[in-house]
Amino acid sequence: MTKHRIYTTSFASVYPHYVTKAERKGRTKEEVDEIIRWLTGYQQKELEAQIEKKTDFETFFSEAPQMNTARTLIKGVVCGIRVEEIEEPLMQEIRYLDKLIDELAKGKAMEKILRKP
Repeated sequence: MTKHRIYTTSFASVYPHYVTKAERKGRTKEEVDEIIRWLTGYQQKELEAQIEKKTDFETFFSEAPQMNTARTLIKGVVCGIRVEEIEEPLMQEIRYLDKLIDELAKGKAMEKILRKP
């Protein structure tokens, strides 16, 4: 079976698009980074190192220190597909991140994006 193209795409090549999407809506790079850290468990320096190494998405998520258990609370549609129904684990992780960035760009409060009670 052929891997989906996104798995071998470098995280660094997509990261600026996350930041641009957020900034166009008045949000910040720092908020994007906070979301990524919350989801993956990377510290800021580790995140920056992954970007600098041009790590692909598959490696980025496989090397994530601690995927947040609250990520299963992320619900909704990204690219016409419900994230909670995606069966392939890596694709689901990527879409969780996409959904969080979408929520940021739509103006949702960080507490809600980060699923704080």
